[in-house]
Amino acid sequence: MNSHKVFTALFAALAVAALGSSVVHAYPADAPKVPAWAYPQGVHEELAPDDGKLYHLPGTTQAFTDTQINRVNATIDWFPKSHPTPPAPVITGTEKYKACGTCHLMNGVGKPETGDLQGLPVAYLLQQLDDMKNDRRHPAYVPSSLTGMVAIAKALTPEEARQAAEYFHSVPPVEHIRVVESADAPVTHPGPHTIQLPDPSGARAPLGTRIVEVSENVERTKLRDPSTGFVAYVPVGSIARGEALVKSGGASKMACTMCHGADLKGMGDAFPSLAGHSPTAMARQLFDFRSGSRDGKNAAAMKPVVAGLSDADIVDVSAYLASLKP
Repeated sequence: MNSHKVFTALFAALAVAALGSSVVHAYPADAPKVPAWAYPQGVHEELAPDDGKLYHLPGTTQAFTDTQINRVNATIDWFPKSHPTPPAPVITGTEKYKACGTCHLMNGVGKPETGDLQGLPVAYLLQQLDDMKNDRRHPAYVPSSLTGMVAIAKALTPEEARQAAEYFHSVPPVEHIRVVESADAPVTHPGPHTIQLPDPSGARAPLGTRIVEVSENVERTKLRDPSTGFVAYVPVGSIARGEALVKSGGASKMACTMCHGADLKGMGDAFPSLAGHSPTAMARQLFDFRSGSRDGKNAAAMKPVVAGLSDADIVDVSAYLASLKP
């Protein structure tokens, strides 16, 4: 066996040992003990000089350079006819913040580290920005895109915030998550844009009490393609267990349907849709509520619900909600 194959085999063995547990990163001594898989990390990518190459995607005549995709505060729009005309905060940004579409993508579908904004109530979105701006909503674990979102919330003017909220509310939800129950999942590594990259060796590791969410097409996701979905690997039996918890309320006896609607597609301005969203993003919010780091205006309604949820319960609930049609 050559040295490359030895290294690959050794790496896969170590990864299986490390990723079998629910917590795979070291925590600062004073950090809330939340599972790190729910708080995706990225890597800083040293960009070579832009050679002017134009990138393309199937189904569109749009073409963009690396600078347009990665090196400016404005963002690119691959499918401009597929959504309403975006306001400046969503597509242009300013010298103070990147355009919302950079991370949430132009149709608001987002990624596991950012979350889905499609169709959410305007008042709900504005409340979340206000909570971040006033330090009432933080990630429970620092390596999260939400730390950057807090800075953006503080930089947005009230009018910019309203424009962005009204835009994302106007975009209808689309199905973009494929949920797969499995005993194992691909070994992943942090990548650019906080994308979790499957190991090139094809190594897999026991899933344990985790959710592993990867792009259906990594190269297209790197290009900020909003039409590429994700596959979420969840523990065997988690969807059925999650359904029982969602409908019964578990220890709290407060079923999710009481506030989020019988179809889990939201009720009023305070309780958003949960159906068909990224299970990684949903689990992160439940961990944040449970830890107290998400403590905004409507957090009081969630705290008794999540107080009695174990890590496994949160995985199961998130798996079930992600399996529903948005």
